[in-house]
Amino acid sequence: MSTEIITIVLGAYFISAFLKGISGLGFSTICLGLLAIFLEPKLAIPLVFLPSLCSNVIVMLEAGHFLESLKRFWLLYISALPGLVIGIIFLNNSGSDGPRLILGVIMLIYSLWAFRIGVIHLSEKHEKSLVIPMGVISGMVNGATGSQIMPVMPFLLSLKMDRNLLVQTMNCAFTFNTLVMITGFSKIGLYTLPVMTLSVAGILPVALGVYLGGRIRRRATEAVFRKMVLGLLMLMGIILITMVLL
Repeated sequence: MSTEIITIVLGAYFISAFLKGISGLGFSTICLGLLAIFLEPKLAIPLVFLPSLCSNVIVMLEAGHFLESLKRFWLLYISALPGLVIGIIFLNNSGSDGPRLILGVIMLIYSLWAFRIGVIHLSEKHEKSLVIPMGVISGMVNGATGSQIMPVMPFLLSLKMDRNLLVQTMNCAFTFNTLVMITGFSKIGLYTLPVMTLSVAGILPVALGVYLGGRIRRRATEAVFRKMVLGLLMLMGIILITMVLL
């Protein structure tokens, strides 16, 4: 990889981690939005694996409720597996425009929806009937684009649960999916040694970004920064869609 590419990747790591530290939004989606502007999705997606995995594990250790989450949502985690396989196959056999357009649409939909969090609430009956379809669809989207937030995050946010349980469940899903993605991308030759090496180097800027972002979050109004990040996600989604359409 050229010096320019390495600089772009490390910069995207830091910015994504910094924004996640401020608002708590997903590292992977922000980072992929930045990287996909400059890199092919087949290269951008595996570059996010290891830094994202590390941040997820840290959050899981802090949130607690691991066994409760595993007992309640194990079907969600397992059902994502066939979706991930389908998504990875689609990505491997498609051009760059397809995954880039999908990622842009996902980011735009998510940012628009996130401005309206709390409007939709699902009952326990709906939770049980939707958990498997949500797992499969989320796996397909994750495998094809690398984005882990749609539709699993809106689904989980619509359920009535403790905040820490919600955080644990989302990060358990993200972690499981990332491990499967690493395996799948290794099998098809997209998770290479240079990618892994750069990912390891990115752990430091990720840790620094989360730390600095967290300090700002504790000093300022979180709602304002959350809207800023959602606006950024929306803008990046529009940019990616426009790049494909033009």
